[in-house]
Amino acid sequence: MNARIEDYALIGDEQTAALVGRDGSIDWLCLPRFDSAACFARILGDEDNGHWRIAPKGADTCTRRAYRSDTLVLDTEWETGEGTVRVTDLMPQRERAPDVVRVVEGVSGRVTVVSTLRLRFDYGSVVPWMRRSDGHRVAVAGPDSVWLRSEPAVRTWGEDFGTHAEFTVEAGEQVAFVLTWHPSHEPRPPLIDPYEAVRTSVADWRRWAARCRYDGPYRDAVVRSLITLKALTYAPTGGIVAAPTTSLPEKPGGVRNWDYRYCWLRDSTLTLNALLAAGYQDEAEAWRDWLLRAVAGDPADLQIMYGVAGERRLPETELPWLTGFAGSTPVRTGNGAVDQLQLDVYGEVMDSLWLARASGLPTKAHMWSLQRALLGFLEKAWRQPDEGLWEVRGGRRHFVHSKVMVWVAADRAVRTLERYPELRGDLEGWRTLRDEVHREVCEKGYDAARNTFTQYYGSAGLDAALLLIPRVGFLPPDDPRVAGTVDAIRADLGHGGFLRRYDTDPGGPVVDGLPSGEGAFLACSFWLADALHLTGRTEEARELFDRLAGLVNDVGLLAEEYDPVGGCQVGNFPQAFSHIALVNTALALFGGGGGEAG
Repeated sequence: MNARIEDYALIGDEQTAALVGRDGSIDWLCLPRFDSAACFARILGDEDNGHWRIAPKGADTCTRRAYRSDTLVLDTEWETGEGTVRVTDLMPQRERAPDVVRVVEGVSGRVTVVSTLRLRFDYGSVVPWMRRSDGHRVAVAGPDSVWLRSEPAVRTWGEDFGTHAEFTVEAGEQVAFVLTWHPSHEPRPPLIDPYEAVRTSVADWRRWAARCRYDGPYRDAVVRSLITLKALTYAPTGGIVAAPTTSLPEKPGGVRNWDYRYCWLRDSTLTLNALLAAGYQDEAEAWRDWLLRAVAGDPADLQIMYGVAGERRLPETELPWLTGFAGSTPVRTGNGAVDQLQLDVYGEVMDSLWLARASGLPTKAHMWSLQRALLGFLEKAWRQPDEGLWEVRGGRRHFVHSKVMVWVAADRAVRTLERYPELRGDLEGWRTLRDEVHREVCEKGYDAARNTFTQYYGSAGLDAALLLIPRVGFLPPDDPRVAGTVDAIRADLGHGGFLRRYDTDPGGPVVDGLPSGEGAFLACSFWLADALHLTGRTEEARELFDRLAGLVNDVGLLAEEYDPVGGCQVGNFPQAFSHIALVNTALALFGGGGGEAG
């Protein structure tokens, strides 16, 4: 079993993704979409919950692995007493059906290789019926059907509710396996050429990566982050999932295990900024268009997250048959936070649409009408308490970051009318709203004795999201209250040289309603670097960025959090929010972008 989250690498086809361990096992794969039920769920249980391992006979973890440069094509090598073998893993861009391609190649000597496939539909709970057909192994259960073939054909047999193969490869010899999913009521989809799929995928990814216009320090990390962001995009709609996984724990053995296979509005402005600044206008426009479709409707019904096609109902359910990663239960699908009120998302949507318009993305006819409706709702609702950016489950409060983002919503509406006077709107009313929110936040959300903004009105606690105050333009970077807030957050929320989101330790108010403990939140740590840079401490910011960039695993991926005590990554993986933050901070520090909004 792959013991650490960072033992995994990602492959995907921009509609779903798989995690491949250092032992050569695919331990997580949902088909046909990111949010579909998993057919490999070993990462959240054991081998009987589904996996597919290809490795030399008797071998444990690989000797080395790496993506082919500027691609999502993964090469894993083992050096054994018999010789060296390489396995190339990828999911080619699909025309109709999703395929997993695994090419075994002899590098030297003569190596015996073993393939063990255990398909378990519905998150590891359903054992399919297996049969042979036209040289394939076919697995069927309910709506799911999976076909397995090899080229050239190797002998397979069934044993222990799995499909097994054993064969040898010499230097230069190749054996390709293709696993294809399709709805069980439909005919088998057309076969693909696995070797051509490798060549095409490498060329396609490199062509896409070459569009990156960032050419400063840490370019490899920036490009890898952008490739990861592209891989987490659901191509048919442009939606970007927060992560391809569910229930990877924020604290091993704990209960902070959530489903992140959905699209969060909180990520919208930062995502747009990263894509636009790095030169990916088409992807930025697709994300903007997904955003417009998802949030259409009554502003009072705006959700904090949606499905990859804009679905609204994401009911949270527990899967008791899965023992969880490192014993972390419960394992959940869906996300109950979808029903929360988070006022900050109105600011995120307004900020994103302002950025899209100001950056020259083609406008949509209904875009401004939607923005006016959002402001109309906020004018009535902004004084309400909410659950805040971090989706706390300990009750609503007047979170300062939420109020700041209400100010952002009003500010971006005002700026839009000032720059585009041909648009209609209540300019004076929105200026009044902006001033009123600003005044209240500075009166009720600021602790003058400590010279810092606080997590919520009347709170002594802090919140790393307050680091965004200068970035969104609520206060200028040289305001003493900004510097004081940055220093206070670094002192109070510092964790092993990085940053927690807020205080989860016992002894104070239980803000999130959950047991204590989580790792350093990587996006917040990047925000600290941004804030240090904006407040004139660029050398400190670059030192912090260097430490953060050093946390990526051996193939350049980041989870949601990092545990400085255990020295390991924690949380869902790979995490779009972490990689977006890496790109934006690199652009701010070295590329002339990603700084203060506006």
